[in-house]
Order: sequence, then C-alpha cells, then structure tokens
Amino acid sequence: MIPFSILDLAPITEGGDAGQSFRNTLALAQHAERWGYHRYWLAEHHGMPGIASAATAVLIGHVAAGTRTIRVGAGGIMLPNHSPLVIAEQFGTLEALFPGRIDLGLGRAPGSDPATARALRRDLASDPDAFPRDVLELMDYFSSEPRLGVRAVPGTGLEVPLWILGSSTFGAQLAAALGLPFAFASHFAPASLMQALDLYRARFKPSVRLERPYVMLGFNVFAADTDAEARFLATSTQQAFVNLRSGRPTRLPPPVDGYRERLGPQEQALLGQILACCATGGPETVARGLEEFIERTGADELMITSQIFDPAARLRSYELTAGLRG
Repeated sequence: MIPFSILDLAPITEGGDAGQSFRNTLALAQHAERWGYHRYWLAEHHGMPGIASAATAVLIGHVAAGTRTIRVGAGGIMLPNHSPLVIAEQFGTLEALFPGRIDLGLGRAPGSDPATARALRRDLASDPDAFPRDVLELMDYFSSEPRLGVRAVPGTGLEVPLWILGSSTFGAQLAAALGLPFAFASHFAPASLMQALDLYRARFKPSVRLERPYVMLGFNVFAADTDAEARFLATSTQQAFVNLRSGRPTRLPPPVDGYRERLGPQEQALLGQILACCATGGPETVARGLEEFIERTGADELMITSQIFDPAARLRSYELTAGLRG
C-alpha cells in the first residue's frame, strides 16, 4: 500500500476555541507518528471561523517540536499572500530547527475572501505569470548559489522540499514544467482531478529535485467501527460545506442524525460533487474506497483528511485508516 499522510485543517469546533484546536492538532500528530503516517500538513486559511491554521509556519513549528520523526509541512502556503523571501526565511528557520522533516507546499489561491485578501496586502490584479515567478524566486532563495543577489538567512542552501498544490490543470502544468511533486486538492475540488493528473504525468520534466512524476491526492475519510457511526460523524463536514457554500461559514458543527437525507436536491448535488473523493464507513467499507481510489488514479501517496467534530472519534478514524495499509 502507498504511504498515507494527514492534512489537518485545525478545526475550531462549536463551543471550542483556537487553543483547543491546537491541542487537538498536536495530539493527532503525535498519534499519527506512532501509527506510521508519513507526513503531517497544515493549510493556510484566513478569516475562516472554523479553521485555526492562519499562522501556518508557527503551527508547523509547534507540531514539529512536539514530534520526533514524522515530516511536517504546509499544504499549503498561499504564496501570493507573501513575499517569497519571507517564506524562504520562515521555512529555512523551520528546516534549521527540524532538519530533514519540513515540507513546503505552495498554492496560488488567497485562502480567503476578497476583503480578507486585501487586508493581507495582496495585489488582487490577475497576472497568470505572478505565481510561477514567485515559485522560481523562492527556489532561488533556497539554492546553494542564489542568482538574485539576496540571501535568505536561514534558507540559502537548505533545499527545503517544494510541492505545487492545485485544484485545476494550472498547478499540474507548473509542477510538470518545474519537475516538482504535485498535490491535488481532490478532497474538496475533485472535478479536474483526472485531467490534471494526465497533464502532469504527460508533461513532467525531470529535475534535480525529482526524477519522475509524484502525485499526492487529498482524500476524505470518515472511519468508525460501523458504517452507521461513520455516516453520522461525516455530517459535521457536510454541514460545514453547505454553510460555507451558502456564504455563512461556521465553526465545525456537531454531527446530526439524518442530516444529508433532509437536504434538498441542490445541496445534495453540491455535496456529491465536493465529496466525490471520500470513503465513509467501517474498516471494510473504507478499505474498499481507498483501494478503488488508488487504483483509479495511480496515486503515489494519499493525504487523508477527517474533519470530525469529536477529537476522540477523529483519532479513531485515523487509527482505523492507518491499520488498512496492511
């Protein structure tokens, strides 16, 4: 079985706060390390009442300091929000503190609404070449002999592993052109998955960083001891997506019996599209879902996300999933 990793969206639950979210994150990372997960990623989001990982590099440092061997990284840093030099310094610092354990995934979305993006001092003008330029600039800061005349200290010469993230064919083409690994956000935007994979694999150019294509795919898992319990736990994420797409983002709500069955056709279709890459059920059901997805996509690695309200149930979901690797 291929490696399994974790994408933790650091959920803030109804009745909880960011401090509790961070404690839950560290506990999950420590368990994940013992269960054999390969890497543990956190994602940059801003202005989201249910996601606590806005200061992504700070939280990565917290998780790395509380673990010993698991790789820890960003899935991802939304590079248009930042100066590439600042990101090189932040992740150079992390790599210096935790050598050989830090990953840096890069995305081009703002990870926020337009008003929040402006508050981040982000230029909202559309320039399709800006993100590739920023990635190249960042790669230069990490190189042993930077050409730009500016040094990232720490950062220069550390060669922090870079990934390109995407939910469309744009990221696939960029990752292929630069010879970088590609992580696709199929856990919430699966529509272009197969087209993006085909493009990435067909156009991949080997580089000093990577000899052959390598894809990691986001995948939702809601695992429990029974199918019924897993379907119940999954309703928290279902509510969160419906609320978000309705323009009223909330903290992660508690599960509700029969939630999905009570939704109208529009909401049913929305969840069917968003959660197309998902396995919900007991161990046998989830195992079948994982095997089918891996066979269909040829994924080299899965990035598992389990947005579950109860921390103990979330741990159990990840524990059961880890046991399916055989």
